[in-house]
This record gives sequence, C-alpha cells and structure tokens, in this order.
Amino acid sequence: MSARILVVDDEEIVIKSCLRILDGNGYQIEVAHDGHEALRKIEDNLCDIMILDIMMPNLGGLEVLRRVKESHPDIDVIMITGLSQIDTAVQAMKLGAFDYLPKPFEPDELKLVLQRALERRRLLQENLNLKSEVSSKYRFENIIGSSPPMQAVYRLVAQCAPTNSTVLLTGESGTGKELIARAIHYNSLRSDKPFIPVDCTSLSENLLESELFGHVKGAFTGAVGNKKGMFEVADSGSLFLDEIGNFSISIQAKLLRVLQEREFRAVGDTRTQTANFRLITATNRDLKAMVVAGTFRDDLYYRIHIFPIHVPALRQRKEDIPALAYHFLKAFSAELGKKVTDISEGAMSALMNYTWPGNVRELENVMQRAAILTTDNVIRHAHLVNIVDPSRRPDDFAVPRTGDELKRVKKAAREKSVEEIEKQFILEALKRNEWNVTKSAEDAGMQRPNFQALMKKYMIRVRDTEREADDI
Repeated sequence: MSARILVVDDEEIVIKSCLRILDGNGYQIEVAHDGHEALRKIEDNLCDIMILDIMMPNLGGLEVLRRVKESHPDIDVIMITGLSQIDTAVQAMKLGAFDYLPKPFEPDELKLVLQRALERRRLLQENLNLKSEVSSKYRFENIIGSSPPMQAVYRLVAQCAPTNSTVLLTGESGTGKELIARAIHYNSLRSDKPFIPVDCTSLSENLLESELFGHVKGAFTGAVGNKKGMFEVADSGSLFLDEIGNFSISIQAKLLRVLQEREFRAVGDTRTQTANFRLITATNRDLKAMVVAGTFRDDLYYRIHIFPIHVPALRQRKEDIPALAYHFLKAFSAELGKKVTDISEGAMSALMNYTWPGNVRELENVMQRAAILTTDNVIRHAHLVNIVDPSRRPDDFAVPRTGDELKRVKKAAREKSVEEIEKQFILEALKRNEWNVTKSAEDAGMQRPNFQALMKKYMIRVRDTEREADDI
C-alpha cells in the first residue's frame, strides 16, 4: 500500500511545490490550507505522514502538531519553517515532530527526509508485526498439549502470568520449560518488554557474574569496554534463568542480594542501578535436596519458590504425542521442501510406546530425522528403527568413566548412526523400484556392485525384504 501524505500550508505556492516534488512516486497525497482543515481530514482519512507549516493563521502549526500527537501519535510530522523560526522548530521537535525543513528547501531535501520517515515507519511496523507474531506464538491456544497434566500447567500459568510473582519451573530436560516461561511473559503485563533468557549451564562462574551484572571497562583482564548485564537488559521485562541449580554458592548469594535490595552494581563499577525485572527460573534438579545437602542456599530457595510449576515429562502425557509429532512433521516438511503429511499406524505405535527419556526435544529430533529419511509423504516404522526402538535399553552403552572410554563410546555411537542411515538408504531405494536391484542402483546413482556390497553388508536380501515390507 502506498504512503498517504497530507501537505498542510496556507501558501498555495508551497503546496504546489510539494506536489510537484512528490509527483510520480506513487504516494497518495492530499492537501489542506489551514490547521482546522488538516485536523478534519485526519479524522476522515488517516495519513501516514504530514508535511506541516509552522506559521499559519487562526490555528498555528505547533498547536496542530500537539493535537495530532495527542490523537494520532503514530503519524510522523515533518515541519516546514522559515530561517527566522529555528527556535520554534526546536520546540516542534520536543512536541514530537519527526524533523523540520527550513524554507526555501531543495527538492532532494524534502525527498530525503520523507524517505527517512517512511523507512522509520517500515521498521516500526516490522517490529510490531514481529512482536505480535511472537506474542501469538506463546498464547495458550498455540501451545501444543491438551492432556490433563498440561491443562493443569495452563491453569497455573494463567493464574500467575498477570502478576509480578517469581516463578520456579521444574521438570526434566527437554520438557519445554523455556516455552512455558515465554508463555508466562507474553501473557503478562510486561509482554511488550524484553524476555531475556540466560543459560546458566554454559558459563563459568566469572563469566556468569559478568553476564548477569555487566562490567565496566578495565574491571578485569579482557574487559576492553563497558558491557550491560542481563539484569539491566531485562529492565521492565522478564529475566529467565535456566538451570539455576547450577549456580555456585557465591553467585547464589549475589543473586539473593539483588532480589532483596532490588538493586545491583556492574562488576568494577561504583554506581548502583535499580533492578526492575520479573524473575522466572527453571531447573531439572531437586533444589530441596540440594538445600539439605548444603549446595543451594535455603534463603534463595524460598525467594524463588514463590510460585512453583512442574512441567510433566512426555511419558506422563502420552496423549499429546500425536499432536506434537504432526506439529514437528509439518514444520520440518516445510523446511525441507517436502510434502510429508502422514504417519503410519506402525510408526505412531512406536512413538506412543517409547518412554522418551529426552522428552519433547527428543521427539522433535526424531521427527526431523524421519522427515529427512522418508522418500514419499508418509513416515513409517522403518524410518524410526534404532531411533525409537522399545527394545532398546538405556544401558546399551555402559556409562564411560574416563575420557578415552568416552571417545570410544562416541565413536561407536556415530558409526551406529551412519550404518542405520546407509541401511535405510538401501531399503528405500529398493522399495521405490519394486525390489529390482539394477533399477534401485541406477535410481540411487550407484554402480550395481557397490549397491550390492551395501546390501551384503547389512544382510539385505530382496525376498526377505519384500516380506518385511508387507508386515510394516
């Protein structure tokens, strides 16, 4: 849609000059010869930008600007002023004018300031659209899960979101605690302010302190400039501390002081800053047991345990698995440029019968890999073999005790993953070509002997494979 511009001036020569300069740029232009006419036209048909003369009879430009900004603050106003009215132009800027042009002005000057105003409007609109998109994403109706355990979570979120209470989210890794934290923020009174997540597991104690509190130049070796901390960045918004159970006792004490005093100091700074944020924390650990063990301060525990919400594991809400699986499938199909729309009964049964130690995050990864492996529009059980296998035990690999053992286990796991992809590659090629080895090799872009070598490696025989496919 083209920009709507209203030119307001009591001098016909100025209006004609503006029309001539702006003609041919695709703008929708209207004119008004005095302030009263301009205000009427705005009420009848809103504009995006107003070009307004400061000196006009009856109702001056400053008064028109003041009224426009009161009733329609999103309209950008460019003031036109004489050289002797610069002080008045400065006053106009204080009242909210976007910019001003002194008379006489060059055509390019008007075009340039108009382009800047339109670019600013475009960026503001993009920002508003993005905020609206993010906010809608975290509305309750857009969070997937209709099971009773998740309904209980939604009720608690709805109760605490409009408040400023500190929230503690508990639950296993991969259950979606950050998603719930964002839902709390975007359904709160702070929704138009920043949501700042901090991963407490990825930073050392010194780096975490600098990340939270910020630092000033020269505070420590490597502090080459001032850096805002997350306490400051989250001002008026929400601060999400993920895996707070990993805080050292020292950091716990400093966080407790911030929560008690509602103020903090950047590392190396002497100035005190006010802390104004809503705190949401999350952990997959038993903080109460840590308090008993002396690894988590009891006074901090009671500070953050004001409104606890437990996010259930995926195995505790299995009725949500189909909806989640189809949601991820739709997302990854679009990402891959495929049209994978269905999940076979055998595949869905495997998904439903698996225990999901990695929870929703693991399901997301499984669906991504399955979407990559499938060659038609259906996810089948074969695409989930060795990914989701009810017979697979968690102790298939013994937990390593040394670095060398860890390397060996990781190497074995990688080899196992590669082998499964190769096996599925051969099986899918055979299925596509009605189990004809020659056609399958050609379709896969391989020499027949190489294709047969892979079949032999994984003990794939055409007759046996046909029977297995009938059973899927």
